[in-house]
Amino acid sequence: MKESKVTKPRIKPLKEPELNEELQSLLEGSKKLFNGRVPNIFMTLANHEKLLKRWLVFSNHILSKSTLPPREREILILRIGWLCGSEYEWGQHVIIGEQCGLTDEEILRIAKGPDEKGWTPFERALIKAVDELHSDAVVHDSTWERLSEKYDQKQMMDLVFTVGQYNMLSMALKSFGVQLEEGVKGFPENL
Repeated sequence: MKESKVTKPRIKPLKEPELNEELQSLLEGSKKLFNGRVPNIFMTLANHEKLLKRWLVFSNHILSKSTLPPREREILILRIGWLCGSEYEWGQHVIIGEQCGLTDEEILRIAKGPDEKGWTPFERALIKAVDELHSDAVVHDSTWERLSEKYDQKQMMDLVFTVGQYNMLSMALKSFGVQLEEGVKGFPENL
């Protein structure tokens, strides 16, 4: 993982009083998921209302309407967040991953990669797929075949788009300087 951290917002998140009625309505649902607060990612993207609206449709598919089991989806998201060095993404998805059944040990193992002991062959292939997409922009044949033993065509498509979505999002979060919310932990210090 390369170190490259923007320590303050380059694009400042809006404050709730700055949101017009349409944005308030659009972001209301996120308050239910995040203890009454709208996360910095949404408040930052609210600076570009048209982009936020269109991105939310795609993001909603990936996060809540995808054909992937939630625990496996979170393995993919955490791994690409780690590989991209996106501390914000990592911190948010550690919380979501735990809600989807990932243990603290598994979350640390995601950072260590596919060769770490404890993964099932399928989980190892999931992590390898992320590594291959990140490094080569393709899932290699052997990994594709292994994953296709369990996943159907739609799931394979959702896998690639999930990794791609969070790769792109990691770039945006880091470049815009989106900061962690209070109380959200970033990368583990013991790795």
